[in-house]
Amino acid sequence: MAQATTAEPVLTWAATNAAYDPVMGLEVHVELGTTTKMFCGCTTTFGAEPNTQVCPVCLGLPGALPVVNEIGVESAIRIGLALNCEIATWCRFARKNYFYPDMPKNFQTSQYDEPICFGGHLDVELDDGTVYRVEIERAHMEEDTGKSTHVGGATGRIHGATHSLVDYNRAGIPLIEIVTKPMVGAGERAPEIARAYVATLRDLLKALGVSDVRMEQGSMRCDVNLSLSPKGSDAFGTRSETKNVNSLRSVERAVRYEMTRHAAILSSGGRVVQETRHWHEDTGITTSGREKSDAEDYRYFPEPDLVPIAPSREWVEELRAALPEPPGQRRKRLQGEWGYSDLEMRDVVNAGLVDLIGETVAAGASASGARKWWSGEIARRANAEGSDVVTYAESLGVGPAHVAELESLVSGGRLNDAMARQVWDGVLAGEGRPAAVADARGLELVQDSGALEAAVDAVIAANPDVAQKVRDGKVQAAGALIGQVMKELKGQGDAAAARALILAKLT
Repeated sequence: MAQATTAEPVLTWAATNAAYDPVMGLEVHVELGTTTKMFCGCTTTFGAEPNTQVCPVCLGLPGALPVVNEIGVESAIRIGLALNCEIATWCRFARKNYFYPDMPKNFQTSQYDEPICFGGHLDVELDDGTVYRVEIERAHMEEDTGKSTHVGGATGRIHGATHSLVDYNRAGIPLIEIVTKPMVGAGERAPEIARAYVATLRDLLKALGVSDVRMEQGSMRCDVNLSLSPKGSDAFGTRSETKNVNSLRSVERAVRYEMTRHAAILSSGGRVVQETRHWHEDTGITTSGREKSDAEDYRYFPEPDLVPIAPSREWVEELRAALPEPPGQRRKRLQGEWGYSDLEMRDVVNAGLVDLIGETVAAGASASGARKWWSGEIARRANAEGSDVVTYAESLGVGPAHVAELESLVSGGRLNDAMARQVWDGVLAGEGRPAAVADARGLELVQDSGALEAAVDAVIAANPDVAQKVRDGKVQAAGALIGQVMKELKGQGDAAAARALILAKLT
């Protein structure tokens, strides 16, 4: 029977928070950026033809034996250390038994009661500067499943489809699952905290270099566990689990929707079903998947084909010493070095421009110039193309070195901003580096003081009324004269020098 895909009743946001407190837990699955899979030598390249990156091990063929990927273990330890976790002196894999249509051996090699990392925390800063500490229950190693594609239906889900296709390329790719402890006391800020946590975690994992954390490609995805308790009650309610939410915005929206859905059920005297839910990005609702299993339903038992893992303390400490600067600390340090205000830095962070600006400054640009170009002109063009700045720049093959060179032409006095934009057009058109484009197009500010003074005199003579206003103390009127001087010099005049000369002559 087809499942309903329409929205269920919800309570208003105000009424929800007046009557109930949320209890939230987040499970984030991260695909590691290893060259090969977790237990075999198959490559992990994204986007390959279906079923071309498989072997007897990841296809679960009889007699095939797994071997643990050492880089996968190293990445797990580094993640655990960055999350302030304890690293187990001894741990092992387990078999998680469940009907997996896209896992050919019909069980998942995971970790259960003996994870490699446990008992950590991550401090999350919200937009208003409030810091919320998220307690980490565990971070454990496992393998990803394959990918099912349901064909013939309207929604892309199995209900209503005529048949399904399975691609096993993803089966066996290394995963780290990071599980929080239940978050209580978040109240109406729970959706905001969920988004901030996943964003902070994404930045941390990217800084570690363990994953590309591309949520749109599924290399990082979040399961949202949520229940409500009546105000004043310490008992947890029945939880739902919204699976595979793959954007920061959707994490926030999914938490908010589930809070209001649970509240509507409870306020009407109903019972929340413990189940998995599907998130629908287009409509902003969740729909029922299946009733949620408890741990005992998976019949975990130790994986007999893999030896336990016992990381030496020396190895763990070597990895700890090599951890990069935490992203939050790095941003605060760079803000001080660059002289940005809190608002400017927040805009840079939200646009994902910290690394690009850092590289541009390292290439010789001023911090203010780098921000002006990346956050201004280049961001404007990216928005016009419906893209973010990073993707836009990558697609056109331009980067920090180009921006630094362009900014140096402006700060060095060769170009003004209008001419620099023309040069950037040439760079994007494939005409070469900024200096070469400026040379080829003959773009250079007029440096001849005599030519500038002649243009100023001509403009003053041609606009006596405007000139008189400047003489009478209306200095802002000089703007009209400057525009005329720039026109006279075909846009290649120095506007600042023209202004100074006009004021010197008229005041």
